[in-house]
Amino acid sequence: MAGEEKQMEILYDMASLEWLEYGFMRNALLAVVMITPLFGLLSTMVVSNRMAFFSDSLGHGAFTGLALGAILGIFSPVESLLLFSVFFALLITWIKNHSTASTDTIIGVFSSLGIAAGLMMMSYGGSFNKYASYLIGDILSITPGELKSLAVVLAVVVLVWIGLFNRLLILSINSSFARSRGVSTMLVEGIFAAMVAVVVAISIQWVGLLIINSLLVLPGAAARNIAGSIKQYHLLSVLFAVVSGVSGLVLAYYCSMAAGATIVVIAAGIFFVTLLLKRKFLK
Repeated sequence: MAGEEKQMEILYDMASLEWLEYGFMRNALLAVVMITPLFGLLSTMVVSNRMAFFSDSLGHGAFTGLALGAILGIFSPVESLLLFSVFFALLITWIKNHSTASTDTIIGVFSSLGIAAGLMMMSYGGSFNKYASYLIGDILSITPGELKSLAVVLAVVVLVWIGLFNRLLILSINSSFARSRGVSTMLVEGIFAAMVAVVVAISIQWVGLLIINSLLVLPGAAARNIAGSIKQYHLLSVLFAVVSGVSGLVLAYYCSMAAGATIVVIAAGIFFVTLLLKRKFLK
């Protein structure tokens, strides 16, 4: 009975919107509302192009960028993350298009190198603990200045997405067909990879390295289970990402849990629900 009363109390508190009285929660909510649509959009192409492994490797590469920034001291951690993540994404794309090795092998090598090099450099001199928070993330720590930067990234990514959408769509169907239609596949792949890298780099400090790839896969995977058209696919992916983000943030606040992990668990729950719905309608 005590457990049920506690659960009802949490539900009442959530419904009262008491959590919005705190500035850090309002900042976190704004961040979620801006971050999750980006994950929802990018997730559609990550899933369609079977790039889940690639996006995971970007998170590992971002950790190396963080380590380089900490050791060299030339850039701030976020600037170092951003620059190295974009470089890492473009390098993988270039080698993938100019190598006879399989894509999985190339990405696997870079993914392993990224996390190992980052851990090696971070552990040098005992400085690892200072940046261990990037593994878990903390969206409640976001500042108004970071919100402004996030708004700029959101606007740029959306504009680039609109400009590239048709070519990305053709590329997701078949790369040979895309080339026959005059699409510069390597250029388009490079721009898309850079967009994913930017979103990963700016989000990793709030979402966490360990789970950031989940947000690039789950919304699109859930939407694909039940979408009946391309338009539905993208709208549902963005919707699932936003719903997971907002509900996960609020639940994490009242239950004293890690926000990033809670968001991912809810997104996974949505995926399994849509998977069951898909199987039900296919019978």
